[in-house]
Amino acid sequence: MNYERDMYIDDSALDVEWLEQASLATKWGMYFNECKETFIRAEENVKLIKAELNTLVNENPDEYLGAGVKPTVSNIESFIQTHQKYIDAKEHWINAMREMNDAEVVKNEISFTRKASLENLVALHGQQYFAGPRTPRNLSKEREHRKAVQGRVRTYKKDL
Repeated sequence: MNYERDMYIDDSALDVEWLEQASLATKWGMYFNECKETFIRAEENVKLIKAELNTLVNENPDEYLGAGVKPTVSNIESFIQTHQKYIDAKEHWINAMREMNDAEVVKNEISFTRKASLENLVALHGQQYFAGPRTPRNLSKEREHRKAVQGRVRTYKKDL
């Protein structure tokens, strides 16, 4: 996913830009949903690991807390929060939350800011602010040429 490339607007091809706006918004919306799902699964994994570690300590407190240490809530919580499995799960959760938040920002920028920019550029074009081409363009060819030049063939599934 390339935010900078997808936010770019070619003011000499506003017609092509409008044709691609909906698919860009959809692509980033779907990516945000994937990130959100990853975040929710990571959050559930943290809870699962916490419950598993809690069960381990309660079943055999002497082994996990030390001989003679009472299995109080604070002692069990300290054990869980310092366990490497919990730390790793929490790190994955933090990374998933950051990626989800970033994806939401980009989705909104593509859907709202880029769209508003296109609307304003079209208004300027309607007021003949830009010099336009003298002959009608073949939008299909222009769109294919642009995709070839910018390398637009990408997937939005991320390796996890």
